[in-house]
Parts: sequence; structure tokens; C-alpha cells
Amino acid sequence: MRSNGACRLKRDDSALTAVIEFLSAFALFLMILTAFLSLAQLQMGSNDPNVDRIDRAAVQGLDRLTSDGGWYVPMGSGGMDFNNSTPDWHLVDAVALDNGRVQTGLVSNGELDYQRIEALHNVSEEKMAAGLGLDSGYSLHLSIKIIQSDNSSREGVELFSGGTERSSASASSSANRQFSQDGEILRIVLEVHKGGKKNNDLYLSEVMIRPMSFGPEWIEIYNPNDFALSLRGWSFNHTSSEGANNLLFREGVISGKSTVLFTGDSTSQVAGNASQIIDLSQDSFLGVGSINLLNDGRGVLTLRYTQIDEARPYDVMKVEWGGDTGLFTSLGQSLEVNFNGTQATWSVQSSPSPGDGF
Repeated sequence: MRSNGACRLKRDDSALTAVIEFLSAFALFLMILTAFLSLAQLQMGSNDPNVDRIDRAAVQGLDRLTSDGGWYVPMGSGGMDFNNSTPDWHLVDAVALDNGRVQTGLVSNGELDYQRIEALHNVSEEKMAAGLGLDSGYSLHLSIKIIQSDNSSREGVELFSGGTERSSASASSSANRQFSQDGEILRIVLEVHKGGKKNNDLYLSEVMIRPMSFGPEWIEIYNPNDFALSLRGWSFNHTSSEGANNLLFREGVISGKSTVLFTGDSTSQVAGNASQIIDLSQDSFLGVGSINLLNDGRGVLTLRYTQIDEARPYDVMKVEWGGDTGLFTSLGQSLEVNFNGTQATWSVQSSPSPGDGF
């Protein structure tokens, strides 16, 4: 009896030892796993509220963009004019959209509306972000692409691609949705970024410094971005032997992929394909007829931009004529830009094309 009890006690001791060794090994495994996850900067579940907010903003923004057709509320004398709001925001021009409030819904009758996609060119990134309910300090990038089509030539076509690039932001999140319609599959990707550098590019494309008799001086600007771009913060600077003249814009907007003409006389200005004509005669920057405000002998015209919270503007693009530039115009000739890669060169154009851009 005593021998049997000793055997059972010995087996119990061995089992307890095995259990203790297993638990010790498992605890060591958990410690190693925790250390590995810590070094890899991984989290067991999302504990970062900033990441959660960006993720939520991307999902909710895409839902607002693709759940219905959206809306537009104009600005009235006493604030937002809700009585004249409309779901047909895509029929409103860029200037009105910039002055009101817009939510850019893209869906009509359960399908993506190509008219509304095209109308995105009239909306600035800032206005779109506000309409989708993004927090202040957030930026976005929107891509709409045909990824499959019965017509092979349309596969890979980007219907829209614009906004802040992910690489310039400190944190990002994205959401996507696909639509199958008319023999094609379209993918919408909405990226939401914390911060980031916005694409604020505008190009000087053509300048008339020596118009025909009674014709106006004019400046052509092209917006290469898909989103509309506000003119606030942009400026023209003209220098010559007679002095300098600077014009800072406090309002206005240029539609995406479009051209705007600034002129000394809107009533006689040939528009071409320009989306807008902006009269600068009242600002004494561009002349008409015998009023010569751009020195046609020798001068420099510079397009500048002033970043938010910065006092000094930086030069975006310039054109210089006369002197040793080799650029001399006769009556009715303009100066036109040519791009060779990223290098811009100017030449004299005998057949001006105001409003036609690139």
C-alpha cells in the first residue's frame, strides 16, 4: 500500500512539473511575441484615435459620394439660401459652386452619372472635402477609372484623378467601390489624408502685349489639375523700365483642365474655348486700344502664388520679352509657351489663339 501511494505521488509530481514547464514555455512565447509585435510597431486592434478618424472619414466620405446625386446650396445675402438649393449641382458653374456649399454625389438611378463626374472639374478640392464632411486639416485624392470594358480601348481610362498626393501626407486611409454598368466596371478610390501638399499648379500659356488697334491686352492661364483651383492667393506682377505693377486676387476660381482669359476689355475679347473671361481693366493692369499697360518694348510678366500663413509669394512662372531675350512682337502677335518635358520656352506666335490653352 505504501508502495502504491508513493508511485501515485511520484506520477502527480511529474504531471505538475510538466504543467509548470508548459505554462513557463507558453509565458515565454507570449513575451517573445509581444516583443516582436512591439518592435514591428504592430497593434492588436486599432488603438490610435487619429487612424480611426481617418479610416472613418474615408469610408463615410465614399458613402456620401456614391449613395446619391448630391446637392448644392447657393449663398444668399443673409447666408446660405436653402430655399433655392438643388440636387442638380452638376449644372452649376465653378464660380457659383465656389461661393456656395456642395456635396458632390455621383450616383443617379443606381449608376454613376457621367455628367456629374465631368462636373467635378468645377469643384475645388477644398469645397469637395467640406461637402463630404472631412475635418479641417484633412485633404483628399479622388480617382475614377474604367478597369474593365467590352470596348478594350476604354480599359484603363481615367475619368478623373485629382487632389493631394498620398506621399506628401503624414497619415492616409482609402476606401473604394466598384460599379458595373453599360458593359464596364468602374472603380472609385477616395483617399483621405492628414495634411499633405495640395496641387496648386497654374500655367501662363499665352500673352498678348501688342494687340491690334482698339484690341485688348490679354493673359491666358491654364489649370492642369482635375479639380477646380481657387485664385485666392495668386497674383500677377509686371515690371518694366517704367516701374512695377502687382495685382493680387482675393476671389475667383478656375475649372479643372480649363483655360481662363484675363483681359483689358471683356466686351471685345475673343473667348475661344476659355471657360471664363475676367476683366482687369478696372484694376489698371491690362489696357485696351491706346491704353498700353503691358510695356510692349521690354518687360517681365510673372505669375505668383502666396502660400497660406506666408507673407512672401513665390514665382510660379514668368515670361520676359525685349532686350536680349530675342522675343520681339509686331502688332497682333502674341507670346506663347512651349513645354519640352518640364522646361518652358516662349516663342512669338503670329496667329494668336486666346482661350485655346494647350
